[in-house]
Amino acid sequence: MDKTVLVTGSSRGIGKETAIYLAKNGFDIVLHCNKNMQKTKEVQKNIEVLGRKTRILQFDVSDREQTKNVLLKDIEENGVYYGVVVNAGITADNPFPAMEDEEWDKVINTNLNGFYNTLRPLILPMIQNRKGRIVALSSISGLEGNRGQINYSASKAGIIGAVKALSKEVAKRNITVNCVAPGVIESDMTSDMPFEIIKEAIPMKRMGTPKEVASAINYLFSDDASYITGQVISVNGGMC
Repeated sequence: MDKTVLVTGSSRGIGKETAIYLAKNGFDIVLHCNKNMQKTKEVQKNIEVLGRKTRILQFDVSDREQTKNVLLKDIEENGVYYGVVVNAGITADNPFPAMEDEEWDKVINTNLNGFYNTLRPLILPMIQNRKGRIVALSSISGLEGNRGQINYSASKAGIIGAVKALSKEVAKRNITVNCVAPGVIESDMTSDMPFEIIKEAIPMKRMGTPKEVASAINYLFSDDASYITGQVISVNGGMC
């Protein structure tokens, strides 16, 4: 198998685990970061040990022109990606009456516009290649909403709608497009959460791990998932 997958936001957390998990299952990986090059290089070393090809791209997914230029240059030099994991995202939590314009804009621009900015330059080459897999990270917040996260919930709900629509446009070209919606996952984003309170909403009474999310993403890249598209797979310990 000679298939290359771009994983955005792959310096840490779910992105890092996904990149390593896919590499273990035979994919070459294009890593991505905005600022944290050192951590991304550490992920690169972990993948190279597995015998897979890997390289790093650095760009800000909220910057449309920069993202397009970097991605088009890379596929011109190295070929079309087989798949993309749209993972890069941020939070800026605040109750809605106190939310600043900047907090709304930067979350929407990174999470939702980042989906468009990343995939828009890549989708036509993938269509012309007549095969591929796209997985975008949504969230339990995008499915159910969450207090203090109206910006984040809006961005992640928007991704679900975009995935469902895009899946219909490219299905006949043998490209699947799906969402994975994590619940409360051990990460930098959840390190300050009052878990003793939050766990009451989780039937399994524990946080998930980035590896458990990566496993679901890996499944959607497998041959076994070739007839699954336009779906949202929740990895949330039973939250609803």
